[in-house]
Amino acid sequence: MYWRIGAAYRKRTRDQNKAAFRQVVKGGPPPGLIAFDGEMPVGSCQLTPRDILPWLDREWRLKRVDQVPVWSLSCFYVRIGYRRQGVTSALISAALRAAKRAGAAALEAYPLDAEKTGSASFTGYATAFERAGFKTVACHVPARPIMRHDLKVVR
Repeated sequence: MYWRIGAAYRKRTRDQNKAAFRQVVKGGPPPGLIAFDGEMPVGSCQLTPRDILPWLDREWRLKRVDQVPVWSLSCFYVRIGYRRQGVTSALISAALRAAKRAGAAALEAYPLDAEKTGSASFTGYATAFERAGFKTVACHVPARPIMRHDLKVVR
């Protein structure tokens, strides 16, 4: 829920956030993707139209680049023991396919540039997105580029 409501997430109880997330899931579309190793979930990402995340502009200073109706790939979780094994890359690849099927013009992400910060990243690292064909389209916050992958020709 943090990615949907911003800092308000921390002001709510765990139960309130869980209930709100259940409503998101029930209301659809699915809020993201889950990666599995057999039957075990080993990673997830949030994938949603960017318009659902308006607080990005306010709290993270990640202003919209333009009016293209992009989807956002905004958050990752990879289970301990499965990190650095390609789970994030697999989720990025699956997100590209899912966003394209949903009719998104482009997929946008907000990773960290590991060359500019040593921080851990729940948003992924720029190098993983570069390998998947994303390009930096803006950088309003040092070390956090806005990266985009075009999914269809806009005429």
